[in-house]
Amino acid sequence: MTEIKLTQFSHGAGCGCKISPAILDAMLHSDLPKAKFPSLLVGNESKDDAAVYDIGDGTCIVSTTDFFMPIVDDPFTFGSIASVNAISDVYAMGGEPFMAIAILGWPINKIPAEVAKEVLEGSRKICAQAGIPLAGGHSIDCPEPVFGLAVTGKLKKEHLKRNDTAREGSILYLTKPLGVGIITTAQKKGIVKEEHLKIAIDSMLTLNKLGADFAKLPYVNAMTDVTGFGLLGHLTEVCEGSNLSAEIEFEKVPKFEFLLEYLNQKSTPGGTQRNWDSYGAKIAPLDDEQRAILADPQTSGGLLVSVDKNHAADFERFLENKGIQLKPFGRLLQRGDRVVVFK
Repeated sequence: MTEIKLTQFSHGAGCGCKISPAILDAMLHSDLPKAKFPSLLVGNESKDDAAVYDIGDGTCIVSTTDFFMPIVDDPFTFGSIASVNAISDVYAMGGEPFMAIAILGWPINKIPAEVAKEVLEGSRKICAQAGIPLAGGHSIDCPEPVFGLAVTGKLKKEHLKRNDTAREGSILYLTKPLGVGIITTAQKKGIVKEEHLKIAIDSMLTLNKLGADFAKLPYVNAMTDVTGFGLLGHLTEVCEGSNLSAEIEFEKVPKFEFLLEYLNQKSTPGGTQRNWDSYGAKIAPLDDEQRAILADPQTSGGLLVSVDKNHAADFERFLENKGIQLKPFGRLLQRGDRVVVFK
């Protein structure tokens, strides 16, 4: 079979094809009377990662869906990354997934069915790593290849982590480096170095299982995952939901060390500018390099974690016991004129 390069069949890549935050806000606005569901603990209002429903016995159901167009050429890897990304939304709420359903759109007259089978095989591998079944799904004939999952999880009510419950003075951590959008754009442009692409792919293939562990830490007061809106977009959601501002140190933000090489070659995804157009007015001034990295749309990005300031050392020891070294890159402040400022 002739080698198929999946990224050539899509106009967007991964979470970079998400609708911009500003347009999404306009789409979600409704003038209809709001129905009341007391057991729905998390819905649309907080722009959180998943819906959370209290079933009444101290247990909550977590429900989410995420899908996108190819971010890599290899179909098995595409299915794997899309699955890690979708499952992450459950972990970002502090939950543990227990079942997934596949969502597949496929241009059946352009790409053989055998390639779609490889996408599904990649998904099955990741679901097995997460300890859950790929229990079914739905497929349609679609002009561009699309894949993702609807994932169901659960958590104890007291372990729920939201994105709008951060506290003033809290310390900020990020569990994966930024730059996925820049590197995958370089792949589409044909300028990426294989060793750099592998590093980015390995990051995207890493499950955010830490979220379920963080859920049990009372000093973790808010959490979300960083995906298509970039670090600044998701941090803005945390700040606005919690009525706070953030101060960050750009040099301390986790990021791939080789990004400047690609930024100098204009390897910036279109989603970066869409992101900046949506929330840039809320952010303190940045130079072009900082903006390109902090607004870079991430696919299967890391967890953004807000930790009570008096427990930063406890949190870092907890991570060290799991073999992970993380240092803070910012803190949360009383709400100011700008949502995000820089030290």
